[in-house]
Amino acid sequence: MSYSTSRRLRARARRHARSAITVAGPGTGYRTLWRWHFYAGLFVMPFLVVLAITGTIYCFQPQIEPLLYPHQLVVTPRPSPRLDEDALLAGARAAMPPDAVATTARISARADRSAEFVFRLPDGRRESVYLNPYDGTVLGALDVDRRFMQVDRMIHRKLLLGKPGELLMELVACWTLVMIGTGIALWWPRGTARVGRALLPDLSLRGRPLWKSIHAALGIWLAIGAFAFVTTGLPWTGSWGKHFQSLATSVKLGSPPGSWGGSPLRSTVPGQAAGAGAAGAGHASSSGMDAMPGMTMDDMPLPQVPWAVGAVRVPRSPDVAAPGARPLPLGRIVARMRAAGLVDGYDVALPTSVDGVYTVSYFPADPNLERTVHIDQYSGAVLKDIRYGDYGAVAKAVSYGTSLHMGRYFGLANQIVCVAISLGLAAMAVTGAVMWWKRRPAGTLGAPARERVVVPMRGWVAGLVLLGIVFPLMGATIVAVWLLDRLLLGPAVRPAAS
Repeated sequence: MSYSTSRRLRARARRHARSAITVAGPGTGYRTLWRWHFYAGLFVMPFLVVLAITGTIYCFQPQIEPLLYPHQLVVTPRPSPRLDEDALLAGARAAMPPDAVATTARISARADRSAEFVFRLPDGRRESVYLNPYDGTVLGALDVDRRFMQVDRMIHRKLLLGKPGELLMELVACWTLVMIGTGIALWWPRGTARVGRALLPDLSLRGRPLWKSIHAALGIWLAIGAFAFVTTGLPWTGSWGKHFQSLATSVKLGSPPGSWGGSPLRSTVPGQAAGAGAAGAGHASSSGMDAMPGMTMDDMPLPQVPWAVGAVRVPRSPDVAAPGARPLPLGRIVARMRAAGLVDGYDVALPTSVDGVYTVSYFPADPNLERTVHIDQYSGAVLKDIRYGDYGAVAKAVSYGTSLHMGRYFGLANQIVCVAISLGLAAMAVTGAVMWWKRRPAGTLGAPARERVVVPMRGWVAGLVLLGIVFPLMGATIVAVWLLDRLLLGPAVRPAAS
């Protein structure tokens, strides 16, 4: 026997020994798990790369945006006092077309940041105007929906495809759970194999076995982080997330009391008969003048609002204002919030009609400080002050999960952890694609072969059924994939080496 032949035989034996860590014999359900892992991965892989890239970029929004738009966002600090908010808002209005409507003010106390006001233009576009807070100089304007970070965020959430894209990304998240679960089951050491040995890739291997070893070890290290990413992102989805929010609220674990119609809120116009709305009253009396149908905090012209208050009804004042009624200036609202302990990094949605109110939204890195305040535009009375302590248990958990998901909770370290998980998931997608391409027979999908004997696998079936019940959209696709696998792909698959 030649030396090269002997070397090949030893290498083959070593590969078989290594593969014994994860490969079980026929009839154990291994190939069924592999088959579902394959389908989940094939669907999820390209989207994982997109999510990883866009998520990594958005995670560093505080650092990146000033570099992208230094002339609009950054100013040189001066020893002179800043202009008041009303003077700055007047300057912003003067720089915009006469029919533009001011909708939002960004309140910042940082000495090196500009003042920002958002306007709605007649054609429906939104534009931010930036001013030097020391002398009122207009620094420029940016299209809100075309700002780099907003585009990146919309790719991350819905691929710039609107509602269909949002549903698609929801499916991606759900199928990622299938991929994680089946991946852990495939990796789990069997027989005499040890867990410690399976936690590290075997770099002595070559070809597809090496890619498989890297993929398996990397996947198990990322499993917890990937699961956390999925579960903290799902509450923000447009379909399941909304229903989950409604369910949590209905059992008093989500939005604060009154968020779903229990306590109508409204501004009081001087001269009109209204029982509540006087300073310190808290809630308005029930007179049918509550929030407009469908108008919630998520509908407000605000960059972001806490998840717990997304479905909160927006307060409205009576339909007809009293003659001579004048709304309070923005500066009075800012002064009131300053006295209440809120000085920096919040947004104020401005009343755009006679029955509107000032809405203050504070969405900081620390969920404990989240705050949403509705203020009567005429009397300045605080109609509702929603804080973290008012949330239900589920909403509190979602708030913390959101802050961690976005890399905001513990500063730069949180950002680094999120980036490591995101790029790790992208690497998983790449290694999985390479493994599939190396194993895939020419002209076929390359799905793993079926079990040689029927395996009940009741636990896994129950898990898929439960997943389909919790996520109905996911359940429909599970049924579709099962039918596709049975009716179309079954006869065509060929046995494939693990």
